[in-house]
Amino acid sequence: MLALPSAVDARRTDAIVVLTGGPGRIPHALQLLQDGAAGRMLISGADPSVRPRELAAEYRVPPRLFACCIDLGAEAVDTRSNAEETARWVRTHRYRSVRLVTADWHMPRSQLELRYALANDAVEVIGDAVPTNPPFAMLVREYNKYLVRRAALLAGY
Repeated sequence: MLALPSAVDARRTDAIVVLTGGPGRIPHALQLLQDGAAGRMLISGADPSVRPRELAAEYRVPPRLFACCIDLGAEAVDTRSNAEETARWVRTHRYRSVRLVTADWHMPRSQLELRYALANDAVEVIGDAVPTNPPFAMLVREYNKYLVRRAALLAGY
């Protein structure tokens, strides 16, 4: 039986990366950060016009948390560029382990892209999926995207 990925145990990582684009992702990642699951977090794919104070107010967390521990990545527009943006951030900070937060249905392709972007680095990527209830058609589309991207990577693209 196939099952969607779920949240993992609470082991600590160097950093948390959350991919924007769906409900529940940022609140889950913020809670992980506040619980001490990592010391720093990247929100990949943030709208360039969004300011840290706005996010702090929206998610009801102290602005000092954004000031000390959260970076906003505004370059990514899709899963592949999320991975590229994240890989640059991970290398800049010299992290060895990253907790990846995204929707359960999005996790396999997100991990594939991030592991590929970090291919020459010894970085552990731990998936921490936010549970959703996606329609079957969405699962089929996402699985097809995963297969196409996996084939492209195997072919060298």
